[in-house]
Amino acid sequence: MAANVPSTNFRHAQPQGDGLYLIDTDYVRPGLAAAHLLVDDRRAAFIDTGPAPAAPKLLAALEEVGLAPEQVDYLFLTHVHLDHAGGAGQMMQALPNARAVLHPRGAPHLVDPTKLIAGSVAVYGEDLYHRLYGDLVPIPAERVVTTEDGTRLQLGRRTFEFIDAPGHAKHHHCPIDLDRRDVYAGDNFGICYRDLDTAAGPFMLPTTTPVQFDPEAMHRTIDRIMAYRPRRIVQTHFGPVTDLERLARDLHANVDELVRIARRHAGAPDRTQRIREDMFDYFSRRLDEHGYPGDLATRHGLLDEDVNLNTQGLEVWLSRQ
Repeated sequence: MAANVPSTNFRHAQPQGDGLYLIDTDYVRPGLAAAHLLVDDRRAAFIDTGPAPAAPKLLAALEEVGLAPEQVDYLFLTHVHLDHAGGAGQMMQALPNARAVLHPRGAPHLVDPTKLIAGSVAVYGEDLYHRLYGDLVPIPAERVVTTEDGTRLQLGRRTFEFIDAPGHAKHHHCPIDLDRRDVYAGDNFGICYRDLDTAAGPFMLPTTTPVQFDPEAMHRTIDRIMAYRPRRIVQTHFGPVTDLERLARDLHANVDELVRIARRHAGAPDRTQRIREDMFDYFSRRLDEHGYPGDLATRHGLLDEDVNLNTQGLEVWLSRQ
């Protein structure tokens, strides 16, 4: 298919309105992590890339919407965790005019990913790391743009403002589409897997994963995001959400409860297991209240990986107290 001929097959690029497309990166399982492609005035940006194995899907999505690689101006990378930015190096190789837009704390780790690889291997183990993330390709430093709090960039006719957004990670920033009032929250507005949607709407999960979780900073970032009065918040996990006042309240409450669980078991010899069990039970009770009908096995299948990673992050946070 010629790059300048739009396709009617949006198998990779799933339209979300206003020039936004969701691309399932198939990280771990379908519906867990997405990259997004934004098109305005025939110029484009990817918001997060997913891990390296997802790069062909992103390039296929670009072709499906009728754009050439030369029309991509930016990769807006919310932070450098590999489910968000692991494929950035491959994408930069394929997109000759693109610049990678990063928080200044995160940029050095994609220019020289040695420490990022080591940290990810420590969390996931060598075998799983390679299965999930493939090869991490460095990005040339001259193609990196770093932001300060309040930096503005233009994509087509739209203006984006970048805000420093700690809580999940110190190297996290959020691009905000000031013209459409869409916030690209990365991991700082929780997780809403579509599998858990009910008639009550999306179900909110917090993410306290290693190694820089800071509950007070996360509360401040949530409030700052909401101060923009967003129309939608676009999440890597998974896609645009509305009903934002409720979701923000739920997220604040969930973060507080996970901190309480961690503190309750801080001195226990079997701390890890106790935190995991209490966290899963808490999420399961909240799912009951949300009207979710899935059985216990289904809930474990959808939640256990997040429970495990959240527990690791809470234990790192406890060690700093």
